[in-house]
Amino acid sequence: MQKYQCNVCGYIYDPEAGDPDGGIAPGTAFEDIPDDWVCPVCGVSKDDFSPVD
Repeated sequence: MQKYQCNVCGYIYDPEAGDPDGGIAPGTAFEDIPDDWVCPVCGVSKDDFSPVD
């Protein structure tokens, strides 16, 4: 699954790990995260993330 990086702080969302503290279970693809989810480090929205090559 594709990893995504926050354009503001550099946090990388790894679908294999998810974001348990944010209510996102391991194995959740970035596209399947609710639209109101925010970066756990800096608080920006999903719109501020880009795919990692």
